[in-house]
Amino acid sequence: MADVFLPQLGEAITEGTITQWFKRVGDHVALDEPLYEVSTDKVDSEVPSPVAGVLVEIVANEGVVVQVGDLLARFEIDEGAAAPAAPAVTATVASAPAPKADPPPRPEPAAPTVPVAPSGGSSRLLSPVVRSLLADNGVDSARVTGTGVGGRITRADVENFLRDNPGRAESFNTIRQSTGRHMVSSKSTSPHVLTAMEVDFEGVEVVRQAHRAAWREAEGSSLTYLPFIVRALVEALADFPRINASVGDGELIVHGDVNLAVAVDLDFEGLLAPVVRGVEDMSLAEVARAIVDMAGRARSKKLVPDDLVGGTFTITNPGQYGTMFQFPIINQPQVAILSTDGISRKPVVVVDDDGVEAVVVHSVGVLALAWDHRAFDGAYAAAFLARLREVIQTRDWESEF
Repeated sequence: MADVFLPQLGEAITEGTITQWFKRVGDHVALDEPLYEVSTDKVDSEVPSPVAGVLVEIVANEGVVVQVGDLLARFEIDEGAAAPAAPAVTATVASAPAPKADPPPRPEPAAPTVPVAPSGGSSRLLSPVVRSLLADNGVDSARVTGTGVGGRITRADVENFLRDNPGRAESFNTIRQSTGRHMVSSKSTSPHVLTAMEVDFEGVEVVRQAHRAAWREAEGSSLTYLPFIVRALVEALADFPRINASVGDGELIVHGDVNLAVAVDLDFEGLLAPVVRGVEDMSLAEVARAIVDMAGRARSKKLVPDDLVGGTFTITNPGQYGTMFQFPIINQPQVAILSTDGISRKPVVVVDDDGVEAVVVHSVGVLALAWDHRAFDGAYAAAFLARLREVIQTRDWESEF
């Protein structure tokens, strides 16, 4: 018999909510096979099984809040398989109880699933999170068709029911709640200012078009404008280092490394900003691959909480929807965030070496910088954007390939 505990989920994370079990009692589970999903105030993550064997007991049901080190489940491990190690609880989570080694005492089950009798008179097993969701929206469980084991109602069943019925109330998920708190705090903390500039991307577009087919064939992804902008961003930040900074206790902390947080949309259900570290040392191809990898892991719930901390500058990319420009909210404690907006074909005036003007069609877009007026003034922000525009418009992008 082997016990499975909630592992250390990341820096300063002390607890999480079990939102879904992917296996039921009696199922055989392979080592590293997804076992359950846990939600923290930073990220929802699928956690792989630390052991191979048969799941014989689930101690922490869906909807239960558990501390790092708490007992989650028990396994009958396969012959020859190693038992999982008890989680090492770091000093940052001193409040989390350290599990006993041999054997751990069996805790009282936390908020177990209990039968709830709906108004219709039948009794159905409902998890705490489902029970709460039904109560919050005034829905009788008898009206909801369950697709879980034995017809059990899952959270997704309730959410689908609410989606398909007019006049519904949609409960904020964990990411929405965390985002709301963070954004309200940011607006009340930083005096936000927006500075925006139009940028001619024709030099980027020519190179991008020349390599996009080969890139897709080799990489399996699109060659977007974003890695070009990031490469130019690194060069501009070197000239204007106070943009790549955080506000401390009465001081501006200017960072040496560029750890880029990239906003990722989760199918309109939330937004995460995982961090690509050390982009100043990456080539354009490496930047592109890192962003695709991080975005893919965010959408497939493969991120860990540490992927979401330590950013020094944030970039958000709504341009795929054709935005003119967006006023983003600063990702605290950073001092600036860049919005890369829609790029489209427009007539522009160009001047040749002899000073002759001509109207041509180029790819043009807007870069919008939201910045914290405590850290610097408008001239510094404008000069930074002007430098970023200059790099984008004049760099030899072909040399990147």
